[in-house]
Amino acid sequence: MRVFLCEKPSQGKDIARVLGAGQRGNGCYSGAGVVVTWCIGHLVEAVPPEGYGEQYKRWAIEQLPILPERWRVEPKAATAAQFKVVQQLVAKAGELVIATDADREGEMIAREIIDLCGYHGPIQRLWLSALNDASIRKALGALKPSAETLPLYFSALARSRADWLIGMNLSRLFTLLGRQAGYTGVLSVGRVQTPTLKLVVDRDREIARFVCVPFWAIEVALSHAGQSFVASWTPPQGSTDDAGRCLQQPVAQQTAKRLRTAGSAQVLSVETERVREGPPLPFDLGTLQEVCSKQFGLDVQETLDIAQALYETHKATTYPRSDSGYLPESMLAEVPAVLDSLVKTDPSLRPLIDSLDRQQRSRAWNDGKVTAHHGIIPTLEPANVSAMSDKELAVYRLIRAHYFAQFLPHHEFDRTVAQLTCGGQPLVAVGKQIAVAGWRQVQAASEPEDGDGEDAQRGQVLPVLQAGTSCQVAQVELKALKTLPPKPYTQGELVKAMKGVAKLVTDPRLKQKLKDTTGIGTEATRANIISGLLARGYLLKKGRAIRASDAAFTLIDAVPAAIADPGTTAVWEQALDMIEAGQMTLDTFIAKQSSWVAQLVQQYRGATLAIKLSPPPDCPQCGASMRQRGGKSGAFWSCSRYPDCKGTQPVEDAPAGKRGASSRTSSTPRRRPKAN
Repeated sequence: MRVFLCEKPSQGKDIARVLGAGQRGNGCYSGAGVVVTWCIGHLVEAVPPEGYGEQYKRWAIEQLPILPERWRVEPKAATAAQFKVVQQLVAKAGELVIATDADREGEMIAREIIDLCGYHGPIQRLWLSALNDASIRKALGALKPSAETLPLYFSALARSRADWLIGMNLSRLFTLLGRQAGYTGVLSVGRVQTPTLKLVVDRDREIARFVCVPFWAIEVALSHAGQSFVASWTPPQGSTDDAGRCLQQPVAQQTAKRLRTAGSAQVLSVETERVREGPPLPFDLGTLQEVCSKQFGLDVQETLDIAQALYETHKATTYPRSDSGYLPESMLAEVPAVLDSLVKTDPSLRPLIDSLDRQQRSRAWNDGKVTAHHGIIPTLEPANVSAMSDKELAVYRLIRAHYFAQFLPHHEFDRTVAQLTCGGQPLVAVGKQIAVAGWRQVQAASEPEDGDGEDAQRGQVLPVLQAGTSCQVAQVELKALKTLPPKPYTQGELVKAMKGVAKLVTDPRLKQKLKDTTGIGTEATRANIISGLLARGYLLKKGRAIRASDAAFTLIDAVPAAIADPGTTAVWEQALDMIEAGQMTLDTFIAKQSSWVAQLVQQYRGATLAIKLSPPPDCPQCGASMRQRGGKSGAFWSCSRYPDCKGTQPVEDAPAGKRGASSRTSSTPRRRPKAN
């Protein structure tokens, strides 16, 4: 009997339909010589510390470090019934096909069960990039040998065990040290979550330390041949900062007076260059999350859920957890089928699709840059857009537009820079004239144009100018401005920072080493990391922004710098890639992690954490002190007399100075950044 092991019921149903296994059984579908069964995510989980000994039920520093000699997993209680179904079917299998998601975690979900069940028969791998029938049939005809994807399992196992070693040992260690210092909460330490949290803490501290500096700018409204445009004053050296902003108000005021009395400006020079922009790549997950956060205000987890629904439920797009926006060259042959299916999905697109150059080959088609997964694109078969929610449809249209862009001309525009003089003062006017709309015609109007780096003012169209042209001064505006602090992270921007962590690393050797890595976490895990930090109360939502809580500051100041350093975690991610590539063994990696954790425990065992505590808020119902607790929607304050008193209060609503532990472990106290 051939058993297909899928990741989730809906996936199993799709594969069973194509295989002709239409008989529904308990936790499976069956047909002639074929059974399709499924997991429900992870059916097994790593055994907690107490599973390695009763003594570990009590948290105690003297018991650390906890370093399992023989790693164990056990069935999850919530899905034990389905595990038994899978176990019974695997025991009867003459051949097994792994049909879980085509990534590290999917490989681990299947292989852990296979190992736990003691299966030693032949194994093949079904590698799916889409769940529509045509893609499933294609993948069934090209099953991979088991050995080809086995390194993915070792890499995922390394990630899981490293997370266990760091999370279980260091969370206990620093929570216990925190209690000695009077901190009553749990200091949860994670291999990925802690450096991610540090990114937000560092940004919030940068905002808190920021000192606004006043500066002055002058905009001059000019006209020529009946057409108006705006020019900006260029301040003289000696009056500016490094960014060229005028810091001396008297200089700006005197200049504005001269400009108003001049009456006209003369053009000194005009330079125009043609700029050509190629289309953006199809989306990888991180970029999709970033754009959806900016355009629609979606949380990164919400974007992932929508992308998963478009892939799994609607069969409209390909596998969402991709870290690559490139496409394999073999898929060029599928372009006609994809475009024809999009016409059937939405007949109103026919004029646009008929205008596409199906023979055009953009930079996206590159085998050398495709990883385990290619960019997220529409599938080969029509989708039912009427079944999509408004948000699903919006995300689907974004994905579809980036695919269309591959078959449209470059976007071209003329950038013109005019140098002028007015009353002896230098002015500059920048204009932009679109020559060929190209791929931007399919870009959503709200999607930012970030290719040319010009601000909104510089998108103006200038009149025809040449050296010696005289322009009339219509208005002179002196603007009193202030430098602005860095903006708080949004979830999408945090994902971008996690991906591009090499930019934040100062060590030149480490920076070079990280240049081509994926940064902190993976496309499949970043949303969960951010959601977990929100749920634990370390991150707080402030509109679209996210800010660090007081507990976050406490944690980051308490843990060793290496634990919170994004560069360290990125190096670990690189090691996982090396395991996947067969360049490092699982045992070598775990041995190094175990040794490092043991050294940290020894180093900090007798340390004293310098945690400055603020009193918690008082219960609004009974007046007793409150304690911070975690819930489904994140952290909140709960009355210490619960369940006798059920008073609660949101964390962000706590009075200033009464929001639990604050992070003042450095010798120089700094003001806590206020939420915007």
